[in-house]
Amino acid sequence: MAKFGKWIGAGLGAFTGGPIGAIIGFVIGSAFDAGSGNAQKTFSQGHPYGAPGNSQTTTRGGYAVSLLVLVAAVMKADEKTLRSELNYVKEFFVKNFGLQSANEAIKLLHDLLQQNIPVTDVCHQIQNNMDYSSRLQLLHFLFGIAKADGEIHQQELKLIAHIAVNLGINTSDYESIKAMFIKNTDSAYKILEIDPSVSDDEVKRAYREMAKKYHPDKVSYLGDDFQKAAKEKFQKVNEAYEDIKKERKIA
Repeated sequence: MAKFGKWIGAGLGAFTGGPIGAIIGFVIGSAFDAGSGNAQKTFSQGHPYGAPGNSQTTTRGGYAVSLLVLVAAVMKADEKTLRSELNYVKEFFVKNFGLQSANEAIKLLHDLLQQNIPVTDVCHQIQNNMDYSSRLQLLHFLFGIAKADGEIHQQELKLIAHIAVNLGINTSDYESIKAMFIKNTDSAYKILEIDPSVSDDEVKRAYREMAKKYHPDKVSYLGDDFQKAAKEKFQKVNEAYEDIKKERKIA
């Protein structure tokens, strides 16, 4: 278990059951020689984020492990694991947690890539126990992983759409985050979840609403590290608004 120290340690109190707990338990069990059965049993009972349905108990460890499990699923979607994807994940964790933690995260991810991940069940577990703003941030990161090699492949897009539905992400929010990574002529409007035909006042109102929805403070309880990651999504909203302002010559 030593090689997963920080990540498993951070999530132990949060991941003691459900499909995510079973996956992590199997990974930990594989790291032992004689005691694997007991390690798996440790993760077979209870709830991964505290009391079921209580989104206020989401922890940094629970969020981090949820992220790594879904990242593994997306990386497996096109049946090949690319160095660019691993580098993207490592860069994210280095930037937010430091090199040692990033190396441990990548070791855990390598083992997760060897598992069969029940994506639908995992998503339902996350939906039932994680607040909406945190789920939006998970989705944003998954799109980043998919595009790490320069393009989002159809299998990856299909899986991310499936994940979004089963995380309980509404269609407009899914399309907003998707537009941050897949550009077209209406991308800025899709990011703000509005139609190009709306008035300037509606553009301004939409920007205020989206800035509030995607503000990094929404995930402040996860700690400064994940809050930094949320700033990228917030910046995309600002950029979309600036693009529309220039296009329309809005003061």
